[in-house]
Amino acid sequence: MPPLVQVEGLTVRLAAAGARSSILDAVGLSVAPGEVLGIVGESGSGKSMLALSLMGLLPPALTMSAQRMTLFGHDLVGQPRAAWRAHRGRDMAMIFQEPMTSLNPVMRIGTQIEEVLRWRGRLGRQAARRQAIALLEQVEILAPDTRLRAYPHELSGGMRQRVMIAIALAAGPALLIADEPTTALDVTVQAQILDLLRGLQRRTGLALILITHDLGVIAEIADRVMVLYAGRVAETAPVRTIFDAPGHPYTQVLRASIPDLGPRRHRLATIPGTVPGALQMPPGCRFAPRCPHRRDVCEQASPPLRALGPAHAVGCLRPFGYDAMGTGAAEVPG
Repeated sequence: MPPLVQVEGLTVRLAAAGARSSILDAVGLSVAPGEVLGIVGESGSGKSMLALSLMGLLPPALTMSAQRMTLFGHDLVGQPRAAWRAHRGRDMAMIFQEPMTSLNPVMRIGTQIEEVLRWRGRLGRQAARRQAIALLEQVEILAPDTRLRAYPHELSGGMRQRVMIAIALAAGPALLIADEPTTALDVTVQAQILDLLRGLQRRTGLALILITHDLGVIAEIADRVMVLYAGRVAETAPVRTIFDAPGHPYTQVLRASIPDLGPRRHRLATIPGTVPGALQMPPGCRFAPRCPHRRDVCEQASPPLRALGPAHAVGCLRPFGYDAMGTGAAEVPG
């Protein structure tokens, strides 16, 4: 079965700064029907920009180019905004980080859900209302007919996030992009939202791209993981490989920084420094200034993605901490 999304060589830059300001640099990904792809990385790694690029929602200050960007069989490279608009809601939808800033504060919840149903589903007013109630029940909101009349500020953070999920599911998309859907929630509500997303994905068979900085979340829900650092793909692999045998030094330190619930025998691992800004990218490997295994060549050469095994690729000259140059590892197209 062909992938729902196939992207090769996706690059996003600041329009005013040109080639020296790549926020995303030659990123490639694919998502199969029913698959859960986890995208993980620190703040500033380009995760949200990748999501906005897939949705065609980049602000005018940014420019996007790609060798290929096929969504549901349609190549959208160079297409006008109307071509993207035809897919949003109907084929793919997005849950944003903070529902309070994504929901319209002066519109009732019901109106916001019914708007999608009437526009995308071509439903009449009464049919849209019935479907809106069914959607709120689907995302496990109690007394849904009453909640339809509420404004966003009258709901808790967890309920607002459930409303965002209901709006995203309203037109029955095949692909759902969840951009850090649990960031602003407390731990108990985070678990509830993750359980809800997992259950919806399994029942409906939709494909899910889950963006997060939390590897613990990735371990619970993802089938495959893409590690993003400073706008470049550091590693991509099945979720078990990411935890059992991470190849990129960045993935290794992310894995080591997860707190252990058992007796603490060592200090928690940390990564010195910060993710570079769009105008401060180093010339070689972008992780080199923070990498514990760096060599001079790492600061000079930009490593391509190299296949280390089935469905496992690493963008590093020295995966697992040793020199892999000249090993004949196959290069993976971006």
